[in-house]
Amino acid sequence: MTDWQRVSADYDRCASEYIHALGRVEQMALPDRELIGQWRDSCSGPLLDAGCGPGHWTNFLCRDDREVVGVDLSEEFIGHARAAYPEAKFKCGDFSQLPLPSDYCGGILAWYSLIHTYPSDVPEVLEEFARVLRPSGSIFLGFFDGKDGEAFDHAVSPAFFRTLEGMGDDLRAAGFRIIQFHRRTDPDSRPHAAVIARKPNFFTP
Repeated sequence: MTDWQRVSADYDRCASEYIHALGRVEQMALPDRELIGQWRDSCSGPLLDAGCGPGHWTNFLCRDDREVVGVDLSEEFIGHARAAYPEAKFKCGDFSQLPLPSDYCGGILAWYSLIHTYPSDVPEVLEEFARVLRPSGSIFLGFFDGKDGEAFDHAVSPAFFRTLEGMGDDLRAAGFRIIQFHRRTDPDSRPHAAVIARKPNFFTP
């Protein structure tokens, strides 16, 4: 079983519980909704919700009839998302070979969807994100802030902390330009981090 298959199987097993606990955008932290809303409104062109889960963020991105595609490993999540949010498009797939053409997206949201990716594999994923992102398009990554590359006991599937510095280095190595860093710590929660980066007009990975 590959890493992608393991993560897919782990989320398929707990899909119902996850959807009940975290399957609506109203259940998400208000600062995250505000940040993602601002980022969405700053983008032009189609958007990709990479690791869309049950589709709540994908639906959030669909404001003003924007074209949005959600991609996730879990068939259970994709089935729920298609039924719950028919105005968006949803596809099963992994980040090593996204089911999208090159230069398709004006923006990519990867909200806590790289936490299960081995840190050594993140550069390859970022290169694939760069392939489907248009020049001047932006990427918004959310993750748990901690010792870079350290594994932790996630409720669903093994996961890894990253630092803003470490993720920033990976993005720069993949040819992106850092736009913003964000950090937040909530009570009784792991520290949160996020970074917005842009693909230059003349992109050289």
